[in-house]
Amino acid sequence: MIGQVIAYIGLAICAAACGVGSAIGLFKTGSAAAGVLTEDAKKFSKVMVLVLLPATQGLYGFVMALVGQGVAADVATLEQGWLVFAAAMPLAVTGLISAIYQGKTSVSCIYAVAKDEKLSGKLIMFPAMVETYAIFGLVVSLLFTLSI
Repeated sequence: MIGQVIAYIGLAICAAACGVGSAIGLFKTGSAAAGVLTEDAKKFSKVMVLVLLPATQGLYGFVMALVGQGVAADVATLEQGWLVFAAAMPLAVTGLISAIYQGKTSVSCIYAVAKDEKLSGKLIMFPAMVETYAIFGLVVSLLFTLSI
């Protein structure tokens, strides 16, 4: 029973950390977009993709919690509980940090789109590079969790 509690706490920390990171990133991008769109509302579609990018980490945390729940339900020992807890931490850390920094990167790109909207397709690569580390965290956490 204690092992299951520890496993669920690890999964909850992971989901919460990813969600908090996404909320911070979305706050930054939404604030920047609001300023840009007050000047030129026609740039909405170009800016919206950049605004939403930090939201993906929250989705990754949710996926990890759902997948991990199935494993946590079968935890029989304290050691297994700590293994699930530890397996969730790569995504918890990368999800939190990458969402915040992806938000900052996206804000810079939003301001650049405000000056030249033709750059939006090229600029999306910069926050996408930050996204890569959240994906690595998700893959590592899923592999660790599914091997328990």
